[in-house]
Amino acid sequence: MRNSLTSVWKIVEDYVYILIGLALYAFAWTVFLIPYEIVSGGVTGIAAIIYYASKIPVGITYVSINIVLLVVALKILGWRFMTRTAFAVLALTAMLTFIQELVTLPDGSLYQILGPGQEFMSLVIGCCFTGTGLAICFLHNGSTGGVDIIAAIINKYRNISLGRALIFIDFMIILSSFPIFHDWRKIVMGLCTMVIENVVLDYIMNARRESVQFMIFSKKWREIADAIGNGMNNGITILDGHGWYTGNEMKVLCILAKKRKSVEIFRIINAIDPNAFVSQSAVIGVYGEGFDKIKVSKKKRKEGEQLTRVH
Repeated sequence: MRNSLTSVWKIVEDYVYILIGLALYAFAWTVFLIPYEIVSGGVTGIAAIIYYASKIPVGITYVSINIVLLVVALKILGWRFMTRTAFAVLALTAMLTFIQELVTLPDGSLYQILGPGQEFMSLVIGCCFTGTGLAICFLHNGSTGGVDIIAAIINKYRNISLGRALIFIDFMIILSSFPIFHDWRKIVMGLCTMVIENVVLDYIMNARRESVQFMIFSKKWREIADAIGNGMNNGITILDGHGWYTGNEMKVLCILAKKRKSVEIFRIINAIDPNAFVSQSAVIGVYGEGFDKIKVSKKKRKEGEQLTRVH
Protein backbone atom coordinates (compact mmCIF):
# COMPACT_ATOMS: atom_id res chain seq x y z
CA MET A 1 0.00 0.00 0.00
CA ARG A 2 2.80 2.36 0.95
CA ASN A 3 4.69 1.64 -2.28
CA SER A 4 1.51 2.27 -4.26
CA LEU A 5 0.97 5.65 -2.60
CA THR A 6 4.62 6.56 -3.18
CA SER A 7 4.30 5.67 -6.85
CA VAL A 8 1.12 7.74 -7.25
CA TRP A 9 2.72 10.70 -5.47
CA LYS A 10 5.76 10.46 -7.75
CA ILE A 11 3.52 10.58 -10.84
CA VAL A 12 1.58 13.58 -9.46
CA GLU A 13 4.86 15.32 -8.63
CA ASP A 14 6.12 14.76 -12.18
CA TYR A 15 2.98 16.27 -13.69
CA VAL A 16 3.19 19.31 -11.40
CA TYR A 17 6.80 19.98 -12.40
CA ILE A 18 5.97 19.41 -16.07
CA LEU A 19 3.27 22.09 -15.81
CA ILE A 20 5.74 24.47 -14.16
CA GLY A 21 8.27 23.87 -16.94
CA LEU A 22 5.61 24.34 -19.63
CA ALA A 23 4.37 27.57 -18.06
CA LEU A 24 7.91 28.93 -17.99
CA TYR A 25 8.47 27.89 -21.61
CA ALA A 26 5.18 29.38 -22.85
CA PHE A 27 5.74 32.62 -20.95
CA ALA A 28 9.22 33.08 -22.40
CA TRP A 29 8.11 32.36 -25.96
CA THR A 30 5.09 34.63 -26.07
CA VAL A 31 6.51 37.49 -23.99
CA PHE A 32 10.19 37.64 -24.99
CA LEU A 33 10.60 35.93 -28.37
CA ILE A 34 7.51 36.19 -30.59
CA PRO A 35 6.92 39.97 -30.11
CA TYR A 36 10.45 40.66 -31.37
CA GLU A 37 10.10 38.25 -34.34
CA ILE A 38 12.93 36.10 -33.01
CA VAL A 39 13.34 32.80 -34.83
CA SER A 40 14.11 29.63 -32.92
CA GLY A 41 14.06 25.87 -33.42
CA GLY A 42 11.57 23.17 -32.55
CA VAL A 43 7.93 22.88 -33.51
CA THR A 44 7.33 26.09 -31.57
CA GLY A 45 9.82 27.74 -33.89
CA ILE A 46 8.01 26.36 -36.93
CA ALA A 47 4.71 27.63 -35.53
CA ALA A 48 6.26 31.05 -34.92
CA ILE A 49 7.62 31.24 -38.48
CA ILE A 50 4.17 30.38 -39.86
CA TYR A 51 2.69 33.04 -37.56
CA TYR A 52 5.12 35.67 -38.86
CA ALA A 53 4.15 34.78 -42.44
CA SER A 54 0.38 34.22 -42.14
CA LYS A 55 -0.70 35.40 -38.65
CA ILE A 56 -2.09 31.93 -37.89
CA PRO A 57 -2.01 31.61 -34.07
CA VAL A 58 0.99 29.69 -32.76
CA GLY A 59 -1.19 27.31 -30.74
CA ILE A 60 -3.08 25.99 -33.78
CA THR A 61 0.05 25.16 -35.79
CA TYR A 62 1.83 23.76 -32.76
CA VAL A 63 -0.89 21.26 -31.82
CA SER A 64 -1.46 20.19 -35.46
CA ILE A 65 2.19 19.24 -36.04
CA ASN A 66 2.46 17.50 -32.68
CA ILE A 67 -0.55 15.27 -33.30
CA VAL A 68 1.25 13.82 -36.33
CA LEU A 69 4.51 13.32 -34.41
CA LEU A 70 2.74 11.68 -31.46
CA VAL A 71 1.10 9.11 -33.71
CA VAL A 72 4.43 8.30 -35.40
CA ALA A 73 6.37 7.96 -32.11
CA LEU A 74 3.74 6.03 -30.13
CA LYS A 75 5.23 2.59 -30.68
CA ILE A 76 8.82 3.61 -29.93
CA LEU A 77 8.38 5.63 -26.75
CA GLY A 78 5.51 3.72 -25.17
CA TRP A 79 2.22 4.76 -23.62
CA ARG A 80 3.61 6.29 -20.41
CA PHE A 81 5.90 8.74 -22.19
CA MET A 82 3.31 9.45 -24.86
CA THR A 83 0.60 10.09 -22.27
CA ARG A 84 2.78 12.68 -20.56
CA THR A 85 3.79 14.17 -23.90
CA ALA A 86 0.20 14.41 -25.10
CA PHE A 87 -0.67 16.07 -21.80
CA ALA A 88 2.22 18.48 -22.26
CA VAL A 89 1.25 19.28 -25.85
CA LEU A 90 -2.34 20.11 -24.90
CA ALA A 91 -1.29 22.11 -21.85
CA LEU A 92 1.37 24.05 -23.77
CA THR A 93 -1.08 24.75 -26.60
CA ALA A 94 -3.55 26.24 -24.13
CA MET A 95 -0.81 28.28 -22.43
CA LEU A 96 0.60 29.62 -25.71
CA THR A 97 -2.87 30.61 -26.91
CA PHE A 98 -3.85 32.24 -23.63
CA ILE A 99 -0.63 34.21 -23.10
CA GLN A 100 -0.48 35.29 -26.75
CA GLU A 101 -3.94 36.81 -26.38
CA LEU A 102 -2.80 38.66 -23.26
CA VAL A 103 0.14 40.32 -25.03
CA THR A 104 -1.78 41.14 -28.23
CA LEU A 105 -2.59 44.83 -28.58
CA PRO A 106 -5.85 46.16 -30.10
CA ASP A 107 -4.12 46.79 -33.45
CA GLY A 108 -3.07 43.13 -33.66
CA SER A 109 0.62 43.70 -32.83
CA LEU A 110 2.29 42.08 -29.82
CA TYR A 111 3.43 44.05 -26.78
CA GLN A 112 7.23 44.33 -26.49
CA ILE A 113 7.95 44.13 -22.78
CA LEU A 114 11.51 45.50 -23.04
CA GLY A 115 10.59 48.22 -25.51
CA PRO A 116 11.58 48.63 -29.18
CA GLY A 117 15.10 47.78 -30.31
CA GLN A 118 15.82 45.28 -27.51
CA GLU A 119 15.82 42.14 -29.65
CA PHE A 120 19.07 40.65 -28.39
CA MET A 121 18.42 41.28 -24.69
CA SER A 122 14.95 39.81 -25.07
CA LEU A 123 16.52 36.83 -26.85
CA VAL A 124 18.95 36.15 -24.01
CA ILE A 125 16.30 36.41 -21.29
CA GLY A 126 13.76 34.38 -23.25
CA CYS A 127 16.17 31.55 -24.08
CA CYS A 128 17.32 31.27 -20.48
CA PHE A 129 13.68 30.74 -19.52
CA THR A 130 12.89 28.33 -22.37
CA GLY A 131 16.02 26.27 -21.67
CA THR A 132 15.11 26.07 -17.99
CA GLY A 133 11.53 25.10 -18.82
CA LEU A 134 12.70 22.33 -21.15
CA ALA A 135 15.11 20.98 -18.53
CA ILE A 136 12.38 20.84 -15.88
CA CYS A 137 10.15 18.88 -18.27
CA PHE A 138 12.87 16.42 -19.29
CA LEU A 139 14.05 15.82 -15.71
CA HIS A 140 10.52 14.72 -14.82
CA ASN A 141 10.06 12.38 -17.78
CA GLY A 142 8.06 14.87 -19.79
CA SER A 143 8.43 16.65 -23.09
CA THR A 144 7.14 19.71 -24.86
CA GLY A 145 6.48 17.55 -27.88
CA GLY A 146 7.70 18.30 -31.39
CA VAL A 147 11.37 17.70 -32.09
CA ASP A 148 11.79 16.95 -28.38
CA ILE A 149 10.10 13.64 -29.21
CA ILE A 150 12.83 12.91 -31.75
CA ALA A 151 15.48 13.89 -29.19
CA ALA A 152 13.87 11.61 -26.60
CA ILE A 153 14.03 8.69 -29.06
CA ILE A 154 17.74 9.30 -29.65
CA ASN A 155 18.40 9.67 -25.91
CA LYS A 156 16.58 6.41 -25.24
CA TYR A 157 19.04 4.35 -27.28
CA ARG A 158 22.21 6.44 -27.21
CA ASN A 159 24.10 8.27 -24.47
CA ILE A 160 23.81 11.58 -26.34
CA SER A 161 22.79 14.76 -24.57
CA LEU A 162 19.39 16.16 -25.46
CA GLY A 163 20.92 19.53 -26.31
CA ARG A 164 23.17 18.03 -28.99
CA ALA A 165 20.32 15.96 -30.41
CA LEU A 166 18.28 19.13 -30.94
CA ILE A 167 21.01 21.27 -32.51
CA PHE A 168 20.89 19.90 -36.07
CA ILE A 169 17.08 19.95 -36.30
CA ASP A 170 16.87 23.45 -34.86
CA PHE A 171 19.53 24.67 -37.29
CA MET A 172 17.49 23.56 -40.30
CA ILE A 173 14.31 25.14 -38.92
CA ILE A 174 16.07 28.46 -38.37
CA LEU A 175 17.47 28.48 -41.91
CA SER A 176 13.95 27.93 -43.27
CA SER A 177 12.93 31.40 -42.03
CA PHE A 178 15.13 33.21 -44.58
CA PRO A 179 12.53 33.18 -47.42
CA ILE A 180 10.16 35.03 -45.08
CA PHE A 181 12.42 37.77 -43.70
CA HIS A 182 15.19 37.86 -46.36
CA ASP A 183 17.43 39.03 -43.55
CA TRP A 184 20.55 37.10 -42.49
CA ARG A 185 20.51 38.94 -39.17
CA LYS A 186 17.40 36.96 -38.26
CA ILE A 187 19.33 33.76 -38.99
CA VAL A 188 22.19 34.88 -36.75
CA MET A 189 19.75 35.76 -33.97
CA GLY A 190 18.14 32.36 -34.42
CA LEU A 191 21.50 30.62 -34.06
CA CYS A 192 22.04 32.57 -30.85
CA THR A 193 18.72 31.28 -29.51
CA MET A 194 19.76 27.74 -30.39
CA VAL A 195 23.09 28.01 -28.59
CA ILE A 196 21.83 29.76 -25.45
CA GLU A 197 18.77 27.55 -25.02
CA ASN A 198 20.67 24.28 -25.43
CA VAL A 199 23.56 25.37 -23.21
CA VAL A 200 21.09 26.23 -20.45
CA LEU A 201 19.24 22.94 -21.03
CA ASP A 202 22.38 20.81 -20.80
CA TYR A 203 23.76 22.77 -17.84
CA ILE A 204 20.65 22.29 -15.71
CA MET A 205 20.23 18.62 -16.60
CA ASN A 206 23.90 17.79 -16.00
CA ALA A 207 23.91 19.72 -12.73
CA ARG A 208 20.93 17.67 -11.53
CA ARG A 209 22.62 14.39 -12.51
CA GLU A 210 26.10 15.32 -11.29
CA SER A 211 27.55 12.87 -8.79
CA VAL A 212 30.42 13.00 -6.31
CA GLN A 213 32.69 10.47 -4.62
CA PHE A 214 33.61 10.58 -0.94
CA MET A 215 36.60 8.88 0.65
CA ILE A 216 36.18 9.02 4.43
CA PHE A 217 38.98 8.14 6.88
CA SER A 218 37.73 7.96 10.45
CA LYS A 219 38.06 5.84 13.60
CA LYS A 220 34.28 6.11 13.91
CA TRP A 221 33.69 4.63 10.49
CA ARG A 222 30.99 2.26 11.75
CA GLU A 223 28.84 5.09 13.12
CA ILE A 224 29.31 7.19 9.96
CA ALA A 225 28.49 4.24 7.69
CA ASP A 226 25.40 3.40 9.71
CA ALA A 227 24.14 7.01 9.68
CA ILE A 228 24.69 7.51 5.95
CA GLY A 229 23.65 4.03 4.86
CA ASN A 230 20.47 3.77 6.94
CA GLY A 231 19.62 7.43 7.42
CA MET A 232 20.09 8.47 3.77
CA ASN A 233 19.53 5.07 2.14
CA ASN A 234 22.83 5.46 0.30
CA GLY A 235 25.19 2.67 -0.72
CA ILE A 236 28.61 2.46 0.95
CA THR A 237 31.72 0.44 0.14
CA ILE A 238 34.22 -0.33 2.93
CA LEU A 239 37.84 -0.51 1.85
CA ASP A 240 40.85 -1.80 3.80
CA GLY A 241 43.44 0.93 4.32
CA HIS A 242 47.02 0.85 5.57
CA GLY A 243 48.80 4.01 6.71
CA TRP A 244 52.30 4.27 5.28
CA TYR A 245 53.67 6.56 8.00
CA THR A 246 51.90 5.11 11.05
CA GLY A 247 51.66 1.55 9.78
CA ASN A 248 48.14 1.31 11.24
CA GLU A 249 45.31 -0.61 9.61
CA MET A 250 42.06 1.26 9.15
CA LYS A 251 38.78 1.18 7.27
CA VAL A 252 38.00 3.66 4.49
CA LEU A 253 34.44 4.48 3.44
CA CYS A 254 33.91 4.98 -0.28
CA ILE A 255 30.59 6.64 -1.15
CA LEU A 256 29.08 7.60 -4.50
CA ALA A 257 26.15 9.99 -4.22
CA LYS A 258 24.28 12.70 -6.08
CA LYS A 259 25.88 16.10 -5.61
CA ARG A 260 22.76 17.46 -3.93
CA LYS A 261 23.36 15.02 -1.04
CA SER A 262 26.85 16.39 -0.34
CA VAL A 263 25.83 18.90 2.33
CA GLU A 264 23.87 16.30 4.29
CA ILE A 265 26.77 13.84 4.14
CA PHE A 266 29.17 16.48 5.46
CA ARG A 267 26.75 17.29 8.28
CA ILE A 268 26.60 13.64 9.34
CA ILE A 269 30.39 13.29 9.26
CA ASN A 270 30.93 16.50 11.22
CA ALA A 271 28.36 15.51 13.85
CA ILE A 272 29.95 12.08 14.45
CA ASP A 273 33.65 12.80 13.95
CA PRO A 274 34.73 16.42 13.37
CA ASN A 275 38.34 15.22 13.00
CA ALA A 276 37.59 12.80 10.16
CA PHE A 277 39.71 13.10 7.02
CA VAL A 278 37.39 13.46 4.02
CA SER A 279 38.14 13.64 0.31
CA GLN A 280 35.40 14.73 -2.09
CA SER A 281 35.78 14.59 -5.86
CA ALA A 282 33.48 15.05 -8.84
CA VAL A 283 33.01 12.04 -11.11
CA ILE A 284 32.30 12.19 -14.82
CA GLY A 285 29.55 9.57 -14.75
CA VAL A 286 28.02 6.95 -12.46
CA TYR A 287 25.97 4.16 -13.98
CA GLY A 288 23.95 1.42 -12.33
CA GLU A 289 21.20 1.09 -9.75
CA GLY A 290 20.18 4.47 -8.36
CA PHE A 291 22.12 6.38 -11.02
CA ASP A 292 22.05 6.68 -14.82
CA LYS A 293 21.48 3.76 -17.17
CA ILE A 294 24.20 2.60 -19.55
CA LYS A 295 23.02 3.50 -23.06
CA VAL A 296 25.15 1.76 -25.67
CA SER A 297 24.13 -0.50 -28.49
CA LYS A 298 25.16 -4.13 -28.40
CA LYS A 299 27.67 -5.17 -31.01
CA LYS A 300 25.98 -7.19 -33.72
CA ARG A 301 27.64 -10.34 -34.99
CA LYS A 302 28.44 -10.43 -38.66
CA GLU A 303 26.72 -12.99 -40.80
CA GLY A 304 28.49 -16.32 -40.54
CA GLU A 305 30.44 -15.30 -37.45
CA GLN A 306 30.42 -17.97 -34.74
CA LEU A 307 31.01 -17.68 -31.02
CA THR A 308 34.11 -19.49 -29.79
CA ARG A 309 34.28 -21.03 -26.35
CA VAL A 310 37.50 -21.14 -24.38
CA HIS A 311 38.10 -24.57 -22.85
